[in-house]
Amino acid sequence: MYRTHTCGELRISDVDKKVTLAGWVQRTRKMGGMTFVDLRDRYGISQLVFNEEDNVALCEQANKLGREFVIQVKGVVKERFNKNENLSTGDIEIIVSELTVLSVSATPPFTIEDNTDGGDDIRMKYRYLDLRRSCVRANLELRHRMVVEVRNYLDKQGFMEIETPILIGSTPEGARDFVVPSRMNPGTFYALPQSPQTLKQLLMVAGVDRYFQIAKCFRDEDLRADRQPEFTQIDCEMSFVDQDDIIETFEGMAKHLFKVIRNVDFEKPFIRMPWIEAMKRFGSDKPDMRFEMEFVELMDVMKGYGFGVFDEANYIGGICAEGAATYTRKQLDALTDFVKRPQIGAKGMVYARVQEDGSVKSSVDKFYSQEVLLSMKDKFGAKPGDLILILSGSDAMKTRKQLCELRLKVADELGLRDKNKFSLLWVIDFPLFEWSEEEQRLMATHHPFTAPNPEDIPMLDEHPEKVRALAYDMVCNGIEVGGGSVRIHDSKLQDKMFDVLGFTEERAQAQFGFLMNAFKYGAPPHAGLAYGLDRWVSIMAGLDSIRDCIAFPKNNSGRDVMLDAPAPLEQCQLDELNLLLKKEE
Repeated sequence: MYRTHTCGELRISDVDKKVTLAGWVQRTRKMGGMTFVDLRDRYGISQLVFNEEDNVALCEQANKLGREFVIQVKGVVKERFNKNENLSTGDIEIIVSELTVLSVSATPPFTIEDNTDGGDDIRMKYRYLDLRRSCVRANLELRHRMVVEVRNYLDKQGFMEIETPILIGSTPEGARDFVVPSRMNPGTFYALPQSPQTLKQLLMVAGVDRYFQIAKCFRDEDLRADRQPEFTQIDCEMSFVDQDDIIETFEGMAKHLFKVIRNVDFEKPFIRMPWIEAMKRFGSDKPDMRFEMEFVELMDVMKGYGFGVFDEANYIGGICAEGAATYTRKQLDALTDFVKRPQIGAKGMVYARVQEDGSVKSSVDKFYSQEVLLSMKDKFGAKPGDLILILSGSDAMKTRKQLCELRLKVADELGLRDKNKFSLLWVIDFPLFEWSEEEQRLMATHHPFTAPNPEDIPMLDEHPEKVRALAYDMVCNGIEVGGGSVRIHDSKLQDKMFDVLGFTEERAQAQFGFLMNAFKYGAPPHAGLAYGLDRWVSIMAGLDSIRDCIAFPKNNSGRDVMLDAPAPLEQCQLDELNLLLKKEE
């Protein structure tokens, strides 16, 4: 065998054992007549010792080892004189009697250390080397552990794991599909699933009342830190349940994961906040609740005093940053520049400091008396030393979203977004529809199979924009980690949904006829949810990007720089698939 023990296994209790280890050379150090080698594998590092006094030839062989050489050694475990408290094996070392080089290595393009000298691009190109770093590998180990816990939890709850197809039909409603041409059926295409949505609903019709899958999903959309073109969902569906049943089941799973992974207990039920309330209080449908700075509306206090920006506004609102009155003019100007960025779109920012004597000093003093400013301060409940930041605009929803970005920016600067603190809630009562400027029509906020709130069904004809959905998102630290809805299981209501969305009967039948036909044979009430596994792992690991918990991620352009994909096809492949590329003009 190549090894009797791993490099992270041996302890002081193993002293005088004869062992065989195998792994990668982390580093070598020559000190007089002795050479020390750190040998690494997935499990840890062990120190190897070569002594010229014992074996000159063996020591010379060790001196020729380079970083990342793969070697096998045989030797005896001894107590280490200079112990290393930072290593689990730091109390022992191996006195080597035999060395075999299994594979030589070129000099790596970056150091295989936790604090590496490699940038993102070079590490992604050589991802197989990056994965040797213990901090990166730990993320994959955490991911593995979470998947095991999810499977065990759902199995105990009576769920059945079922795989659904990767090659399916295109469903243009929602994000863009990745399409796959069919060689055997020229001129036709498969699509890669954005989610197993319709398939898991068919499983409910089939009588599988509790389904789950660790499902690969694909969306051809612009990328951010928490998005990849391919990602993994913990995809679930249940029959004969309502919204409360789903929330209780998967809140239980979230609490279980936090307990076993982070040893964090949540004794109280998670908050349930209606979408409209979340937008009014925080300007976001995924509010970060780890800190305060809730929005305060100021239309009744600040409008009508001759300050044109506010007098012409349809919304005036602000946040109060506790203890931040020490912000300098330079810092405040930087915040103003931040909200004026095109991505945010505010025209400016007003600020006010609460002085030590309780008075208020603001950037618009000439328009407002101290009496009005004190009234404003009272609206926030601000105290001496606090900083008030105010935005306004003609569109209340857009201005709230701008204020949300400002709130998060200030919280980052003040260190209020502690990655070891967790605040979870459910956002419920989403709008069933949203207006698409691109399509110039109503679109389903989640997907066309989401059930409307029964109280709002009468408004589907005249005021569909006011209809609430039986939909729910779980939010953790300002990140949507999962969401779902109660599904429509009545064919007539589903037909009505398609009608509001502008589907002709023919189009609805062409795209979703298989589901509608299945509903004719007895569809149970059902509901479901999908958690983003990548996002869950990144939160548990305290990461800023989901890329760091995916073995082989894409970059921000959707490219795999290691495999050089996507890449052009050979002409013979294009001919086989009956594809003709349009030439760029």
